[in-house]
Amino acid sequence: MDETVLLAHGSGSKLSHDLIEKSLLPPLANPLLAKLDDSAVFDLSGRLAFTTDSYVVSPIFFPGGDIGKLAVCGTVNDLAMSGATPLYLSLSLIIEEGLALGELEKVVDSIKAAAEEAGVKIITGDTKVVNRGGADRLFINTSGIGVVPQGVDISGTNAQVGDKVILSGTIGDHGIAVMSQREGLRFSVPVKSDCAPLNGLVSEMLEASPQIHCLRDPTRGGLATSLNEFAKQSKVGIWIEEEIAVRDGVRAACELLGFDPLYVANEGKLVAVVASDDADKVLGRMRRNSYGADAAIIGGVTDEHKGRVVMKTKLGASRIVDMLSGELLPRIC
Repeated sequence: MDETVLLAHGSGSKLSHDLIEKSLLPPLANPLLAKLDDSAVFDLSGRLAFTTDSYVVSPIFFPGGDIGKLAVCGTVNDLAMSGATPLYLSLSLIIEEGLALGELEKVVDSIKAAAEEAGVKIITGDTKVVNRGGADRLFINTSGIGVVPQGVDISGTNAQVGDKVILSGTIGDHGIAVMSQREGLRFSVPVKSDCAPLNGLVSEMLEASPQIHCLRDPTRGGLATSLNEFAKQSKVGIWIEEEIAVRDGVRAACELLGFDPLYVANEGKLVAVVASDDADKVLGRMRRNSYGADAAIIGGVTDEHKGRVVMKTKLGASRIVDMLSGELLPRIC
């Protein structure tokens, strides 16, 4: 019979220590974590970025990733969207009694792989176990710290009239991958999550030009929500073209389910607002990175319709792209 997590694994007893020492520590080992103190102590200098997030995705395994990979990539990407170089992450696991230890170890292996790709270390954490039905198998909370290079000033408030809007690739992949797994849907063209760490891509973009004004990874609420946030924060108008790249399988799924890809979550894409003079230079650099190979300029910033996003259709008309009024796909991240 497969071993499962018991309530006693969260009691602070020998079982707790066994879980940490056998299932969690070996894949994530590093000198700071190995001390097992109540907090990690380390040296940092300069401008810092700090973020925290919680992950409750259902199901915890999906095409292209799982909750562990998602937690690392989501936290790394939140730091990267401020221009920071991510360094350290915390990891807290809230485990439902009965979760198979093999599944937990698979998630931890994904955490290890994602952290190694992003170049970050897990240096502190916590484990709690709750009664059956109390956590839907596994929830994860992470926090991250990174260093922001001097001269980098990236914020949703920085969009300027004349800037160009660049999207790093196709949209809607993650949300549809999770939904198809959750609902048991099968499509002729496979759909998988785009979950990936984007800090390397952002670093290369900043090498190409410091004139990157805004960055966002369009997760819940999708591209449309991120652009509306920029427009409202910067008090500008944003226009986009109708032709936004969507994979065939994602497009077919959206048509079947009645979703607009503009509002579907992504976990390995970014949208950037860049000074017009440097937009082509940044775009060229993005396309040399595997996570930006399909990057394109999709629109720009205007002093018209301030606080709103407008799409220019192929027929020459325009339509407002508003924020969602509610949740399109719950439990996506």
